[in-house]
Amino acid sequence: MIAQMLLKSKEKSTYKEDSAGEKPIRSVAKALSWRVVGTLDTLLVSYVLTGEMSLAASIASVDFITKLILYFFHERAWNVIKWGK
Repeated sequence: MIAQMLLKSKEKSTYKEDSAGEKPIRSVAKALSWRVVGTLDTLLVSYVLTGEMSLAASIASVDFITKLILYFFHERAWNVIKWGK
């Protein structure tokens, strides 16, 4: 689903802005940039705890994918909520 959104990002009419004026592709970009930071942190912590780079990289890879998806849906849900806007 996210990959499809990225591929169609050039089509302006594909995405409608939500009430905050953000398109879903912006949420994808924010999720990706945050996950890079978070994954580097996970990689470092995993390496310190395990002492094995291959295991740390495996943990960081799974972490990257799962939390990217979770963050995207979390971000979109919060864009619907009017509280605090």
